[in-house]
Amino acid sequence: MTETRRILLDGVATEVVRRGESLVAADGREVDARSATHLPPTVPSKIIAVHLNYASRTEEFMTRLPAAPTYFQKPVTALNSHGGSVVRPLGCKWLNFEGEIVIVIGRTCRNVSPEQAGDHIAGYTIGNDFGLHDFRDTDAGSMLRVKGSDTLAPVGPGLVTDWDFRGKQIRTLVNGAVAQDDNTANMEWDMNYLVADIARTITLSPGDLLFSGTPAHSRPVEPGDIVEVEVEGLGSLRNVIVEGPTPIRTDVGAQPSESEEVVSTALGGDWEFRGIRTPSKDLYPSTVKDLP
Repeated sequence: MTETRRILLDGVATEVVRRGESLVAADGREVDARSATHLPPTVPSKIIAVHLNYASRTEEFMTRLPAAPTYFQKPVTALNSHGGSVVRPLGCKWLNFEGEIVIVIGRTCRNVSPEQAGDHIAGYTIGNDFGLHDFRDTDAGSMLRVKGSDTLAPVGPGLVTDWDFRGKQIRTLVNGAVAQDDNTANMEWDMNYLVADIARTITLSPGDLLFSGTPAHSRPVEPGDIVEVEVEGLGSLRNVIVEGPTPIRTDVGAQPSESEEVVSTALGGDWEFRGIRTPSKDLYPSTVKDLP
C-alpha cells in the first residue's frame, strides 16, 4: 500500500508520500506528518454519498434498506481536511458526525460493471459526513443544507492505494470515547457496486469522492469536541468542532428547527424513549482542548 497526501509546504499545495511519521515531497523536502497543514487528498468535481448501507444503521432507525442504494450530493464547497475545523453555525444545535470510508475515483468512469469498477478506483480515504439536522425540515428531503453546509465534508488524511476494503474495522471517537464501531463486512453494498451503480448515468471523474455510508450511533457534537474517525489500514481523520462567528440570518429563508423528526434523527431514531437532551455534554467525556 502507498499513502499520498496533499499539504501546504512553504505555502504551496504539494503532494507528498507518507513514510512513517514523515511526509516527503518529490524534491526531497520533508515534514513531520503531525505538524503538517493538511489539505483534502484530492480535488473532486463532485462529492456523492449513500444514505444507508450498514446493517446497524438500518436497524437503529427501525427501517429496511431499499432495493438499491439511494444517494445525495455534497457541494465541493463543503470540503474540509484532516485537522480542519468543522463549523456549527451560531443558532444551530443538532450537528451530527458520521464516520465513513470514502472511495476516490482514479480514472474516468461511465457504464461499468461492478467487476470493472475497481479498475477505476484510485484508492480510499476517510471521511466524516457531518449533518446539520437543524435544517432537516427546511431541506424537504434534498439534504442540501443538512449535509452540504460549509466545512461538513472533511476527508483525509491521505489517499491509500491497493487497500482491500473487505473486513475492515471502522470506528468514530468523540473526545476519546468510542461512539461508532463496525466492520465493512456489515455493508449491504460494497465499494465496487456503489461506483458501478452511480456510473450508470453519472460520469465519475478522477478525484471524485463517494462516501460509502456510516454505521449506527451517529450523535450530536458541540463546539470544542474532537471527532476522530479511524479505519483499519487508512489511519485516522481528526477534526475539532467550532461555533460559527455569526448567527444564521433571520431576514431570509426558513430558520433552524427542532421538530420531532429533527430530534429523532439526531439522537438515532429513539428520542421518545431517551428524552430530549442537550447534545454531547450528556453523551461524551469532558471536552479535549488540544487537537494533536
